[in-house]
This record gives sequence, structure tokens and C-alpha cells, in this order.
Amino acid sequence: MAHHITIVELRPDNWQRLRDIRLRALASDPQAFGATFETESGFDESAWRSMLDKATFLTAVSDGGDVATMSIENLKGDFGTTCWIGGCWVAPEVRGHGVMRAFMTHVDSQAELRKWSRQGLGVWQDNFDAMAAYERLGFIKHGDPQPSTRQPGKFYQRMFRDA
Repeated sequence: MAHHITIVELRPDNWQRLRDIRLRALASDPQAFGATFETESGFDESAWRSMLDKATFLTAVSDGGDVATMSIENLKGDFGTTCWIGGCWVAPEVRGHGVMRAFMTHVDSQAELRKWSRQGLGVWQDNFDAMAAYERLGFIKHGDPQPSTRQPGKFYQRMFRDA
């Protein structure tokens, strides 16, 4: 079944939507994140609003509900990156239906205006499905796996792409 995907940029007043999709992601696929459900489920409204002030959060909407999330943070990073993409998660029922491509199309459409032209991200080195998905979107592995500061003992692979 084809899913129509709409990308929405969340604002601070949408903090409940961010909370709901983030907690769903952390509960569904805890191994994919540096953050934990236990920590973020305790956040209050001001903490969620603060997250929305620090980074741009996107959600993908399908059939009237939020089914995916991604954050983009403007920062100067490794290998000349101008933004860092994080917190990517797609609900199992819409995986393989172009959600990440829709996210990246949105990011690319804003790249010049918002200084998102060289995009970096980190993916756990054992998350082969995610790495393959990012490669299909034009991301290239760069450098050696790096130790996680939030999850000691785990390593992430840096990847980047140009819009």
C-alpha cells in the first residue's frame, strides 16, 4: 500500500507531538539511540520546548499521524559539515516507503537558506540497515568509528553528504 508522506517542521508549541514521536521511537528501537526512554519520559514541557529551541525537528505524517522523526542541528562539525542530523526514526509500518528520502528532500530544499549544505550524521557501527539506507541517500562513510560519549562501549560511524 502506498503511503502519502508529508514532512512537517515542529515548532515549540508542538512540543507534545515531539514528545509522543520521540518516546515512541525510544520505546520501539532503544538500541538505535544515544538517549533513553527512561530519561526522556521524565522530561517536562520546558525540556521539550528547549529541545525544539536548540534544533530543527521534523516529523513525517502519514494517514493523519506522525510516523517518523529527524532533527537537524546547525553546527560546524567534522569534515566541514554545516549541520548534524540526528534522532532519525521511522515507524516499522512505513519503513521502505520513502520516508527518509522525503526527509532529505525537505532538508535539501532548505539547505542554502539554512546552511544545511554539508550534512553529517552518526550511525551505530552495527546498524547495517540504517547505514545502507543512508548510503542510498548519498551519505558516505568517513573516518574510523568513534566511541560514543553517551553509551560507553558503543561506536558510531560518521557519514556525510552534500545537498
